[in-house]
Amino acid sequence: MAPKPMSAAGKAPASQGGKAPASQAGKAPSEGAKKTASKSKKAAGGDKKKAKKTRKETYSTYIYRVLKQVHPDTGISTKAMAILNSFVQDIFERIASEASKLASYNKKSTISSREIQTAVRLILPGELSKHGISEGTKAVTKYSSSK
Repeated sequence: MAPKPMSAAGKAPASQGGKAPASQAGKAPSEGAKKTASKSKKAAGGDKKKAKKTRKETYSTYIYRVLKQVHPDTGISTKAMAILNSFVQDIFERIASEASKLASYNKKSTISSREIQTAVRLILPGELSKHGISEGTKAVTKYSSSK
């Protein structure tokens, strides 16, 4: 199996604005394909190291799974997924930060479920906090029983 070529976004000249694949969409294999093939041969030969693709960690897989559990026939746009991912990251950061403060106030070096629960109570308002705590308790109970 041949190694996958790197994305065109990294190779395209600045004047084209990263639109090299669209301009070659209807054409037969041309110079661009030949250059890619020669680069992959060099990488396989050991002359040059293949640049690693940087990984971007997101919650999109998990958001999608939950969406399908709740509404199996509903999809989600890329922009909506980006917004939800940003939201989850923000809430996670707030809860983790508050839990960290609570642990340090009590001179503890470990964040336990108790610190997380208290942080959720402090950060989330009213009914949302109650639902969050009940879901968290349910998850911890399920995890403890599986051990």
